[in-house]
Amino acid sequence: MKKIKVSLIYPAGDVGKPITYHLVKDFNLVINILHADINLNKMGKLVLDIEGEEEDIENGLKFVEEQGIKYKLFTKTIIWQEDDCIHCGACTAVCPSNALSMDKADWSLTFDKEKCLVCELCVKSCPLNVMCVSI
Repeated sequence: MKKIKVSLIYPAGDVGKPITYHLVKDFNLVINILHADINLNKMGKLVLDIEGEEEDIENGLKFVEEQGIKYKLFTKTIIWQEDDCIHCGACTAVCPSNALSMDKADWSLTFDKEKCLVCELCVKSCPLNVMCVSI
């Protein structure tokens, strides 16, 4: 099994296509929608975790392209240098996916890499530069 993170960019006329349905049903892929910005009259964007056999993922991405939808694989990741962090929470205010949050029990910062969209807003907001991008 393989797992990838991908962004699908829909042209305005194709936003209504049931792409995720076909990825699940026709290609046996497990889809987790991390972020969605969809409007029937405008361009749309989905950020997905896709899990499945490598061949099924490749065939699914070919299908996406054949439908006129562009995709981009996430190759970057956010690195949190936890030992240097003061847990101020500045990054949590800008994180659109709630990958960064404060543990209410002890007010320490937590980072869920699976939810991370790699938008890099946390990197810009951190006063100590303990959030960085790995390429």
